Amino acid sequence: MRILLIDDTQLNITLLQHLIKKIPEYESIAFTNPIEALDWCRDNEPDLVVVDYMMPEMNGIQFTQQFRGFVNYQEIPVLMVTANTETSVRHKALVSGVTDFLNKPLDNSEFVARARNMLALRQSQKKLMDHAAWLADEVSKATTKIKAQERETIFCLAKAAEYRDPETGAHIQRMAHYSKHIARVLGLSVQQQELLLEAAPMHDIGKVGIADAILLKPGKLTLEEFALMKQHAVIGYRLLNESSSPLLKLAAEIAHTHHEKYDGSGYPRGLANEEIPLFGRIVAVADVFDALTSERPYKRAWSIEDACQLLRNGIGQHFDPTCVEAFFSEFDEIIKIKNAFLDDNDH
Repeated sequence: MRILLIDDTQLNITLLQHLIKKIPEYESIAFTNPIEALDWCRDNEPDLVVVDYMMPEMNGIQFTQQFRGFVNYQEIPVLMVTANTETSVRHKALVSGVTDFLNKPLDNSEFVARARNMLALRQSQKKLMDHAAWLADEVSKATTKIKAQERETIFCLAKAAEYRDPETGAHIQRMAHYSKHIARVLGLSVQQQELLLEAAPMHDIGKVGIADAILLKPGKLTLEEFALMKQHAVIGYRLLNESSSPLLKLAAEIAHTHHEKYDGSGYPRGLANEEIPLFGRIVAVADVFDALTSERPYKRAWSIEDACQLLRNGIGQHFDPTCVEAFFSEFDEIIKIKNAFLDDNDH
């Protein structure tokens, strides 16, 4: 631990250093110029400051005010040595951040005792800060573990849906990354982008509740069959919304709203415009583009050009115009994502 000494008289410095030698395991750093002492404090943290009050360039109160302005220096003990006994000066010193006073001429035994007490206080502060840092680190580790478990849960649920749906794991990855791309261009925070990336794969989890005869039917669905198929949005919402996890709550919202259309003609609730949550509007664009450009047992893949034209034609009707515009911004990123997550038959 380090004791910083500031006094414009070298003889006083020498005396203080001699007294500090009576306190083992502590080193002293001394300055006769308070401005130089402040410069040293910018890159070095003392554990106790002993500062004279009357100095020509900067008095002890002014020094303390500037010293307290440094980050994390608010709790470091400052012991002011002064011959001034005026109450107003002491009040001003206390307001500036001085911890305690010693009167000149110094009582050597009192100085050593005060210094020991303040250094013991500082040691306790540092232990508390270390413990707080350790606790924060442990909380961070636990939170990271919980988030990892949530991601694993979502991945497993998404895989469960995949086994019952001709859509592939690569589709899930692509549409999730397309969604993140749109969110980034729209200016959403990195945290929101990552949350969307993790939640988007759950958009069709409700299909686990749809009968195989409908889900795997190769031909066009009848009106009755399509009405049952549309229930997967509600089923997905109910499956996920019971959780208190923000991630699963968001996944529930996406499952419920990614089939809504901007003009209000979508399902399951016929929401329109801003009534549709933003993440639902984003995933609608990403999901449709990938579904169109992906080959399925019951259809051939559309060309990228045709799929892009459908998105443009659907602006203001099926899709939120700002989401479509964001999708096409930096479109080379979309192509990179498409090529990074290929279906098995594309390898």
